[in-house]
Amino acid sequence: MQLPVSPETLPNDDTYLIAPNPQAPGLTRAMTGRDQAGAEVALHVVEERPLTIYLNAQEIVTAMTIGDYPEYLALGFLRNQGMLRDGDDVTGVDYDEELGVVVVRTASQTTYEDKMRKKTRTSGCAVGTVFGDMMEGLDGIHLPGSPVRLSWLYALAARINTTPSLYLEAGAIHGTVLCCQDRPLVYMEDVGRHNAVDKIAGWMLKHGVEAEDKILYTTGRLTSEMVIKTALMGIPVLASRSGFTAWGVEIARQVGLTCIGRMRGRRFVCLSGEGRLVRDITPDEIPEEGRRVGRERTGR
Repeated sequence: MQLPVSPETLPNDDTYLIAPNPQAPGLTRAMTGRDQAGAEVALHVVEERPLTIYLNAQEIVTAMTIGDYPEYLALGFLRNQGMLRDGDDVTGVDYDEELGVVVVRTASQTTYEDKMRKKTRTSGCAVGTVFGDMMEGLDGIHLPGSPVRLSWLYALAARINTTPSLYLEAGAIHGTVLCCQDRPLVYMEDVGRHNAVDKIAGWMLKHGVEAEDKILYTTGRLTSEMVIKTALMGIPVLASRSGFTAWGVEIARQVGLTCIGRMRGRRFVCLSGEGRLVRDITPDEIPEEGRRVGRERTGR
């Protein structure tokens, strides 16, 4: 199934293809407590629950997640770990809500057994499992030289940061948004920034969406894992309100990924791939953010 996600085929309005739904049942729980003065307060708290991912008959990992879009999360996780290759024929994705299990089925056996012996833990929150050969998957990657206009980046930040979301409703969450030029398309949230990215990857895999003209915006830190996953997805530009890790920047430079961080109001820093930037607008033309919006949205 091919979705209308190229600049020429996008609908004329600016609606998301998938947007957060903070009021969806089961994503938050109403709780009461006491504040610093001893007064009773009521607030919504993000739910998290385990989701066990199987590839055919093999249990792969149990991820802590908010529970929405489990099929996309499973597909994207397996794709970003290199456990699903381009030639693998996915014949089905079955989700059992009661058991908290999603099974991805392929037409033939895959090569995941060796990867299971190489898994390590990363700096990510919730599930942060990656496999030793993820770096090997970067060999030979050549990201397209698609230009990115500053006007697009500023428009995306302004739109995304004011979109109703679980973050604004309850905090303790990360968001990742797939964008095309100045249009945010698919906005996923989860307790781990890597889960949100995997949901995007699964959506792209499921619907055969091309990556070469896309931008990935995240509220989380630009770590090595975030950079690797973005590169493996074939997306040439990664932007965030948050900061960088040195290894993340080194990998971005290695694969030619444009890596933009600390993007708040008029300000940002580009530490890799600056050659893609088209300075079609000056920062003075961008209004400063208010104090509330200007705080880093890092999933408090």
